Amino acid sequence: MTSEQKTEEPLPTSMTAIGYTANRPVDAPDALVSQTIPVPQVGPHELLVEVRAVSVNPVDVKQRAHANPDGFRVLGYDGAGVVVAKGESVALFEEGDHVYYAGAIDRPGSNARYQAVDERITGRKPASLSWADAAALPLTTLTAYEALFDKLRLTDASVGTLLIVGAAGGVGSIMIQLAKVLDPRVRVIGTASRPETREWVLSLGADEVVDHAGDLAESVLAAAPDGVDWIFTAASAKPGAISSYVRIAKPFGHIVAIDDPHRLDVVSLKSKALSWHWEFMFARSLHQTADMIEQHRILNRVAELVDEGRVRTTATERLSPINTPNLVAAHRAVESGRAIGKVVISDE
Repeated sequence: MTSEQKTEEPLPTSMTAIGYTANRPVDAPDALVSQTIPVPQVGPHELLVEVRAVSVNPVDVKQRAHANPDGFRVLGYDGAGVVVAKGESVALFEEGDHVYYAGAIDRPGSNARYQAVDERITGRKPASLSWADAAALPLTTLTAYEALFDKLRLTDASVGTLLIVGAAGGVGSIMIQLAKVLDPRVRVIGTASRPETREWVLSLGADEVVDHAGDLAESVLAAAPDGVDWIFTAASAKPGAISSYVRIAKPFGHIVAIDDPHRLDVVSLKSKALSWHWEFMFARSLHQTADMIEQHRILNRVAELVDEGRVRTTATERLSPINTPNLVAAHRAVESGRAIGKVVISDE
């Protein structure tokens, strides 16, 4: 997966891809496997991208552990690479363009030599970043951006306090930056429990860090005695989480979650008239919504912020090349729950 593809040469008909054939623990010898499969055909609005770098997200781990592989499933929900072919209706990109994207949950992923991806959920790769550093951003950027601006309805005039639970993770790491750059009057409190994660969160621009290892509500209210206006969480399934959020939130506040609790008691939100939101960045592509192109616009906007030096990559661990052992190592790091920022793998 490291040779250069010259656009004047015919594209191959087959390629190497890495995925899973059964739901295995990450340390099983066949947790991820490599196979030779056909190069995908592009639809009218699709790009064929030669993949140069990928990153691993919690969704990769969840899919590998629980989702039906239907024989063989290619994972990978972040990618950066070069457009080598395009569908007949593509209007946003040309062959040779450098792009980055998060793909679609119901399509084969980026852990392959080539990937077909819809142009409307693809952005221009930040010119100032390497392939690896660009691949760290798309999924978490779209999640954070949609949570902040579509769900919490923040604007550049918003005034209040935002709590980010698990701020050292992939989504939290970019959300801190977007909130501080695009909503300068918003106070950002991040949660972290280790010295290295506290340092990381502060380096990204958080105004304060509190410990989430103990009584979360007590820690937050010590920093914000009047409570917070907005809460972002990837940990609503944790025992006692909802009661803590109700204690922390101001009346009429908003909470947005991205995790998958088996049960969720939201009745306790009523006394403060709190609003609960779900953020799922794959919803637009999964349901082919009329506004799918918003993800193209978001990725381009963030690429501008990166190239202006206002937002930086969240990559903290870089592996090379893109192969099965390195993808297993990345899955192991993400599954540990102790990863800071993003783990990326590239052919650089």
